Amino acid sequence: MRVAVACDHGGFPLKGVILETVQETGHEAIDLGAFSAESSDYPDFAQKLAQSILSGQAERGILICGSGIGACIAANKIKGIYAGVCHDTYSAHQGVEHDRMNVLCLGARIIGEELAREIVRAYLGAVFSQEERHLRRVNKVLAIEARGK
Repeated sequence: MRVAVACDHGGFPLKGVILETVQETGHEAIDLGAFSAESSDYPDFAQKLAQSILSGQAERGILICGSGIGACIAANKIKGIYAGVCHDTYSAHQGVEHDRMNVLCLGARIIGEELAREIVRAYLGAVFSQEERHLRRVNKVLAIEARGK
């Protein structure tokens, strides 16, 4: 699987660990920046990561900022992106299995490197369940997205 990874300055200290973990799990990591800890804006990287998924360049994404919150909010504004902040392994795999999450958001100022590695492994190892109840719920979310309100 091709996995886009992007961050702002707040997420930059954790990005290297995330890229390494993606590769260690047998996936291809696409580094979309930031490329330094110099101040940058998370919405720019959320948009860049989302476009990589929507264009087919990547199948999933991992977006990192200081808390994970701003990046998640920005990513979810883009149609076709389903982002969730996950600071535990259960949410990371359940978000994919039940909710078809395609972007994992992490807070570099919230979690440490080892927990981040475990969360990324759980996220990348998960697949959408295709169970009727999950399909029904995801379709309701898609209908809300299509209406725009």
